[in-house]
Amino acid sequence: MKVLARPISRFLLASALLAGLVSPTLAEGPVAPPPATETQAAPMIGAQASSFQLPNGLTVVVIPDHRSPVVTHMVWYKAGSADEPAGKSGIAHYLEHLMFKGTKANPGGAFSTKVAAVGGQENAFTSWDYTAYYQRVSKENLGLVMSLEADRMQNLQFDSATAAPELKVVLEERSMRTDNDPSTRLGEAVDAALHPNHPYRIPVIGWRAEIEKLTADDAKAFYDRFYTPNNAVLVVAGDVDEVAVRDLALTYYGRVQKRAEPGRRARPKDPDLDVIETVRLADERVTQPSWRRVWRVPSSHTAQPNVSESLELLADTLGGGSTSRLYRTLVVEKGLAAQVAAYYQSDSLDDGRFVIAAVPRDGVGFDKLSAAIDAIVADVAKTGVPADELARSKTKVYAEAIKVQDNQASLARIFGAELAVGGTLDAVRTWPARIRAVTGDDVRAAAGDWLHVEGSVTGELVSAPASGKPRAKASSPMSFGGPSGPIRLFETPAGVATDTP
Repeated sequence: MKVLARPISRFLLASALLAGLVSPTLAEGPVAPPPATETQAAPMIGAQASSFQLPNGLTVVVIPDHRSPVVTHMVWYKAGSADEPAGKSGIAHYLEHLMFKGTKANPGGAFSTKVAAVGGQENAFTSWDYTAYYQRVSKENLGLVMSLEADRMQNLQFDSATAAPELKVVLEERSMRTDNDPSTRLGEAVDAALHPNHPYRIPVIGWRAEIEKLTADDAKAFYDRFYTPNNAVLVVAGDVDEVAVRDLALTYYGRVQKRAEPGRRARPKDPDLDVIETVRLADERVTQPSWRRVWRVPSSHTAQPNVSESLELLADTLGGGSTSRLYRTLVVEKGLAAQVAAYYQSDSLDDGRFVIAAVPRDGVGFDKLSAAIDAIVADVAKTGVPADELARSKTKVYAEAIKVQDNQASLARIFGAELAVGGTLDAVRTWPARIRAVTGDDVRAAAGDWLHVEGSVTGELVSAPASGKPRAKASSPMSFGGPSGPIRLFETPAGVATDTP
């Protein structure tokens, strides 16, 4: 099961670059079509999508796609790791695992067995702001997966005999995906520095020391509070229409009773960052250094009009592939970087983030690399983006919007993620049109307003000599005050303590 998923492919792509898994030229994908003119209409995402609400508060979204007789069925709960009680990090992801452990009507692994028996696929994922469960089946089996999902929405069983072994599975997942991955460990430290107060500072999978103490009762309390129809969004995409989906939803989900009113999702606010902060992690397993700089910026849900769209195009202009400014300058012209990318994470309930990530060429220090990146960002903040360059970025965004229409699962994920954080169908449908309205001056303002070095956190991943020490359990980053801002001391799984110079 996935711990964290994002509906925007660019986020996943840049994450892979941070781990050194792909090159920008491979990542960029097919060559974009010729630039669109300002007289061309922007495409609309999911133009036929509609929604309604059941009497118990469940929101239902229907996205017709009649090209093949299959459906994607997704249930999104408006609860993720950022909604967890203090001291119980990892409970949202732990509950995701337990959701597959059965009800009285469908004990043990019956849920998965029944989905597999009809040739279906299933999975789930947890993020900061939501948890989602999905199945892909033939259209005649839509009622089956609705009945299964509605059953575990209200009848999930919790007992120590089942919960305790699953906790070990979660801890092993933490070890495999995080504790033994230096790049992910650095990401955790950067998140903690970027969000001193907000729960986005806590990894979605949770801190090991807190995961170890979770119980079945903890999971049940989270389930009873958040896994109620009035806190959920059902998305059905595929060979269906609203009338048929409404009838099935009333039959299966309509009988699920509200158990709670989750309340407003009020979270602590982070202070403004006004220092230059660097987190460095040295680990003997690192074979290639990497560098990242992260800014807290408005998300699409917290931004003023036009700001989120401008940040999206800024990310593409700076690091959206081999035609971007960062790639042309750092990789092609100056030979300072082997890989570079920029991305904007816009889909958070609270603040989003803007990231520039790079892998330096052999012999190139982080200071030289970051100075070159700062100069490129400063140039955009000063002069903006020419019309032809902006048109290329818009065309790429339009191409992505058109491409997503070909994948019903992607459409379901995009609409579900938007509604799970309080958005609307129109916010998704009209996104390309809002992108179309952005000007070069808007992109200039976005760079000047948000990409200040003093308001960022820089992460540096470097190699360290083999310590010869036994591998230690990973701990959360520790913060110490320093003359130029907080110093982050970070102990890696290999037992190497490192700090900033």
